[in-house]
Amino acid sequence: MKILITNDDGIQNKGIRLLAEWAKKLGEVTVIAPKVEQSGKSHAIDFITPVEIKKVPFIDGVEAYSLSSTPADCVRFGVLGLGKKFDLVLSGINCGVNLGADIVYSGTVGAIFEASRAYIPAIAFSAFPDGQEIAAKYLDEVYDYIVKNDLFAECPLFNVNIPNEVKAIRMTYQGSPYFSDRFIKKEGDIYVQEGEPIPDVCPDDVDRDTVAILEGYISITPLLATRTDMAVFNKYRTK
Repeated sequence: MKILITNDDGIQNKGIRLLAEWAKKLGEVTVIAPKVEQSGKSHAIDFITPVEIKKVPFIDGVEAYSLSSTPADCVRFGVLGLGKKFDLVLSGINCGVNLGADIVYSGTVGAIFEASRAYIPAIAFSAFPDGQEIAAKYLDEVYDYIVKNDLFAECPLFNVNIPNEVKAIRMTYQGSPYFSDRFIKKEGDIYVQEGEPIPDVCPDDVDRDTVAILEGYISITPLLATRTDMAVFNKYRTK
């Protein structure tokens, strides 16, 4: 199996090294990750500015490249630049959970959406900021769950969030926004965006990813890359 690994925290982040070290048992690993942090860049690509791509030292047995662009562009370079035929794309382990409606902003999740454009199954892994090493201990369990249930035959993309204290694995669906954001004026014309976690609008529904992780469950959410509302399309399609 040929595996492409990326992240949005940057190639020096420990989460991607933990993920790559684990993935070596599955097959041949290639790491292509942003040169600097690209959190919040979603599925963005850069076709305006020239991109710097360098082969860099990494862990033993892993070919690695740093790329001065987004996680989605890292996947694009692996497929279009290196021309490799990857069997699986892994993204993470992110330093911070990616949950609910906020996954639309996530560069970690954006990478697996780019994988879907190349028809490659993919998994995004995220953990609390102090939980990347804890999350790495559960990668076998999560991957075994996906493989034993043949989940890739039903859905090509999965968003996985791993809490610091784990009860079990739970299949979940996307909850409401996990963060409450605001613009904070610093000085002159300078603002920063800040936020903090907020309760889900359905706090008793443990099937929602935003609730499950707080209850100690590893949240596995199947995702679709299509933006078409098929119910509306089928209702009004030309007969």
